[in-house]
Amino acid sequence: MAFVITSACIDVRDRACVGVCPVNCIYEGDRANYVQPDECIDCGACEPVCPVQAIFFADDLPDDLAVHAGDNAAFFATPLPGRSSPLGSPGGAKKIGRVGVDTPLVAARPGDAAP
Repeated sequence: MAFVITSACIDVRDRACVGVCPVNCIYEGDRANYVQPDECIDCGACEPVCPVQAIFFADDLPDDLAVHAGDNAAFFATPLPGRSSPLGSPGGAKKIGRVGVDTPLVAARPGDAAP
């Protein structure tokens, strides 16, 4: 299992979780962050620093947020808008930088997408 970032992260510009992740497995979309489930080592460093309590261990996701486990995985397993292939497991977010697109679930949410 891995940690999962949920809808509370959408349009939140704080990236404290990215800074504390020892394996660099939190990737930045356009409006939200995503945990690469194959790269996450389940250390939990990200969870307590999240200012909006958007991060959960996958087994502890509340029922109303369970959709985000699949959504985080889909960010890496399916081609995102404007990309011809899935991200897969790139081996670290710093290596590829800001991805700049989101899953359809996140992109469809109303809100402020301004940087």
